[in-house]
Amino acid sequence: MRLKKPLKKLQNKAIDILPVHVPFDRVDIWFQDEARFGQQNTTTRLWAPKGSRPRSVRQQQFEYAYLFGAICPATGATEALVTPFVNQDAMRQHLKQISEATVNDRYTNYD
Repeated sequence: MRLKKPLKKLQNKAIDILPVHVPFDRVDIWFQDEARFGQQNTTTRLWAPKGSRPRSVRQQQFEYAYLFGAICPATGATEALVTPFVNQDAMRQHLKQISEATVNDRYTNYD
């Protein structure tokens, strides 16, 4: 099987970090990314007579949701986690999801 150049580089990198006893055909490589979604308010504008200064209430707080997502291209498996905050526990939970989605006799490498 002939691999394209980027895949070959990835394969070489994976071989360099894998334990010696793990064959490459038993390895699942997952690609993971995070994103923040939310709304940041714009400046409040009002229609008012020229020269007047009307008062208005403006929402000051921001609300965000964070998405952790991962995919294994070899198997087509996907995992995602939506959380209101980001910390080590959220990342550990996401990595646990990936581990549970991986078949027991496979070796997992995160990129």
